Amino acid sequence: MVLIGLAMIEFSFGQSLNAAPSTKAAKASLAASKTTKSPASTAAKSAKLMKGQAVVYSDKLIGRKTASGQKLCQTQMTAAHRSLPLGTKVLVTNVRNNKSVEVRITDRGPHHAGRVIDLTTAAAAKIGMKKTGNALVQLEVVRGDSSKKS
Repeated sequence: MVLIGLAMIEFSFGQSLNAAPSTKAAKASLAASKTTKSPASTAAKSAKLMKGQAVVYSDKLIGRKTASGQKLCQTQMTAAHRSLPLGTKVLVTNVRNNKSVEVRITDRGPHHAGRVIDLTTAAAAKIGMKKTGNALVQLEVVRGDSSKKS
């Protein structure tokens, strides 16, 4: 019965699973797929180190629920990022003065082009950007979601 299933799969794809590609395009595609990295591994590396504009959360958002379900508190070391998993620990370094702070991603945002992270007032103060409200920063993922058990 297994042989019949494999024969049907082989018939439906038009060539044997072990057969070599017959056209130049198929051979090139097969060679490219062997040498290129998977999109998941590339995304993980690009998420590991980022650079861009950081801004401070608006005081209007204090007490509102974040994407993680927690209420926003400006005294905690938390931040918002568009794509990093909630709970991820990120080292944020102000490029201008080289001061760093570790924050936990608890929310989604920022919702403006050119910005990579929203920081609470406490986190912004640690890296010397509380007065200006924004700064060029470098992000480095320190740890993944800390709420998951390994």
